[in-house]
Amino acid sequence: MTHSDAAARPRALITGVGGFTGRYMAARLAADGYRVWGTVRDGESLGDEAFPFGVTALEADLLDRAAIAHAVESVQPDVIVHLAAVAHVADSDVARTYVVNVVGARNLLEALAHQKHVPRAVLLASSANVYGNATNGVIDEKVVPQPANDYAVSKLAMEYVAKRWEAQLPVIIARPFNYTGVGQSLDFLIPKIVDHYARGEKTISLGNLHVARDFSDVRDVVHAYAQLIAAAPRGATVNVCSGSGQTLGALLGMLARIAGYEIEVHVDPRFVRANEVRQLIGSNAKLRAIVGDSPRKRLEDTLRWMYEEARERVLETQ
Repeated sequence: MTHSDAAARPRALITGVGGFTGRYMAARLAADGYRVWGTVRDGESLGDEAFPFGVTALEADLLDRAAIAHAVESVQPDVIVHLAAVAHVADSDVARTYVVNVVGARNLLEALAHQKHVPRAVLLASSANVYGNATNGVIDEKVVPQPANDYAVSKLAMEYVAKRWEAQLPVIIARPFNYTGVGQSLDFLIPKIVDHYARGEKTISLGNLHVARDFSDVRDVVHAYAQLIAAAPRGATVNVCSGSGQTLGALLGMLARIAGYEIEVHVDPRFVRANEVRQLIGSNAKLRAIVGDSPRKRLEDTLRWMYEEARERVLETQ
C-alpha cells in the first residue's frame, strides 16, 4: 500500500483500545479499512500479538483534558468509539467510577467539539444497566431508565453529558446488554464460570442462579457498533443485544454439556447483591431497523469458544 493510499483511508479513534472490547473493535475497524488509533493509559503497551493488524497507541488519560485534546487533534478522527470506562458493576471505588465514566466522557466530547475536523460518527458505549429493574419484559429504548447501582447512574449521567454537544457532534448512544468472549477478565461472571470448568473444578460459589440476562458474543457487539458507525444515526440511542434471555442456571447447563460434567454450585450470600437487576432482556428491533438483520452467534457456541481457549491455556501450564 502506498503512502497516499494509507492517507486516504478513514481514521478511527478508539478510547480504551487495550481493553476487552477495544481489541475486538480495533480488529473490526481495521478489517473495514480504517486506520486505527487508540488511547491507552500511561505505561500500557499494545503487543503485536494482540494487534497483528497495527494500531497506533496514544498515551492519553481521559481525565487529562490537555492530553485528550492533543490526541484528538493529532488523529483528526473520522469516527470515534468511546469504550474507556470503569466497566465493572461491583467496583468498590465509587468516586473513580463517576469521575472516569462522566468527566472522562465530557473531556473527550469537549476535545472533539473543538477540533476543526468534524467527525462523521461518535459512538459512546453506555450500558443496559441504566434500565435497572424494568419489569415490562423485553426492554426497548422507550423504557424510562431506573439505574439501580452507581455504575448504571454514571453511564446514564454520561448520556446526559453528551446532550450538551448534540448540536455539534454526531453522537450515537449504544446501550449494550451483557456480552462476553475470549479475553474478558475473570472478574466477570461468565469467564469465571468457564475458567472453573476448564480447570476441572468440582465446586463454584455463585450468587442468584435465577437472574435472567441477555447475553451476546463480543464479536456480535463490535459488529453492531461498526454497523452503527456506518449508518451514523445522529442522536440515536440504540440497544445492542440478542433479544432473548438466559438464566444463570441455563448457562451452567450449557457448560456442563460442553465440559462433560456438572459442577456443584454453592450460592454465596456475598454474591447476591441487594440491588440486583433481576431480569435484563433487550429488544433489538431499533438496531435492526437501522442496520438490518445480522446472523448472531449462539450463546452455546460462544461458551464453547471460551471453554476451548481456556482449556488450552490450562493444559499448557500443566
